[in-house]
Amino acid sequence: MTIAATDRAIVRLIPKAEARAIRHGFPWVYANELVTDRRTRGLSPGSIALLEDANRTPMGVVAVNPASKIICRMLDQDPAAVIDQAWFATRIARALAHRARIYPDPFYRLIHAEADGLPGVIIDRFGDIAVVQPNAAWADVLIAPLVAALQDVSGVTTVIMNGTGRTRTLEGLEERMDVLAGQAPTAPVPVPMNGAVYMADIMGGQKTGLFFDQRPNHAFAAGLARDARVLDVFSHVGGFGLAALAQGAASVLAVDGSAPALELAEQGAAQMGVADRFTTRKGDAFDVLTELAEAGEIFDIVICDPPAFAPGKPAVEAGLRAYERVARLAAALVAPDGYLVLCSCSHAVDLTRFRNASARGIGRAGRRGQIIHTGFAGPDHPLLPHLAESGYLKAVFFRL
Repeated sequence: MTIAATDRAIVRLIPKAEARAIRHGFPWVYANELVTDRRTRGLSPGSIALLEDANRTPMGVVAVNPASKIICRMLDQDPAAVIDQAWFATRIARALAHRARIYPDPFYRLIHAEADGLPGVIIDRFGDIAVVQPNAAWADVLIAPLVAALQDVSGVTTVIMNGTGRTRTLEGLEERMDVLAGQAPTAPVPVPMNGAVYMADIMGGQKTGLFFDQRPNHAFAAGLARDARVLDVFSHVGGFGLAALAQGAASVLAVDGSAPALELAEQGAAQMGVADRFTTRKGDAFDVLTELAEAGEIFDIVICDPPAFAPGKPAVEAGLRAYERVARLAAALVAPDGYLVLCSCSHAVDLTRFRNASARGIGRAGRRGQIIHTGFAGPDHPLLPHLAESGYLKAVFFRL
């Protein structure tokens, strides 16, 4: 499907809208910034339109979704741009060149939404398999040229659409899981990373099956882990723990609420030949942390990488309290001169507030710490300077 430039609808900013921010790279137009007349409200979700400022000066090509609070997403600041397979190919090729320069193996986030010029689109690559998350309506509408360009540029043979999650709900999109090209994998896919092997359940796991964003933080923690007793809480498929074992950790206990995720972690440990140093415990993280403290357990390194406790602004205060509680419970388990790694993937909680909540929790545990390192998502998760939401991940390393 291709939308010719001459056939486009026109949408217009209201006079008080911040046109300057959009010209300088901010990628979104909110519903209260647009003239929402009957014609605009009648556009189908995912329509391609020409955005004009209040003076009718063209600003670029946007994707429109009247059902979303983000009513327009900037696709191209060239008003004459045609959003077709060639357009997709240009952006994917640029993103691929960056990843290929950094990583020797084809396992990474290939497209990181707005930061890679494809708003709302996530693509994770697992060798010759790509998992696409089209979290904006326009990507659903134009999924065919997107997939064709992805295959042509990257050479992947299998493309899975994972259309699940909160973001699609906010866009008014239905949940879908489809095989768009090739054949779905029938078993977990082994992923080499930081000397470890992770098993990604692409068809049934969380998000795309694996979290690539923590790669540099896994590596930093693993560098501290030789001969260490490690506790990996909210471990998913073994992220921090398996990396620590690859660098010589004496033992790892992985804690998670998901039995399937822990089974995948165990498979990864077995593939690495370190199963004798790896144990798992299923349960609520808060309960397990409390139980370990009551049992007098002590670890040289404790890592807590929870899901987003504050997925949006309304949940920030509750999220900060949860992060403080995690820090308090985890700090009690860290040996003297040991390390505590606390992570947040809540974009609504900035680094300062997260760090302060973590420090409060450590203090409430009767411990004192120094920050030795602060980590963020890897370079396959680039940050768009104009969009704070693209820099969601924080990892703060304390020595207690």
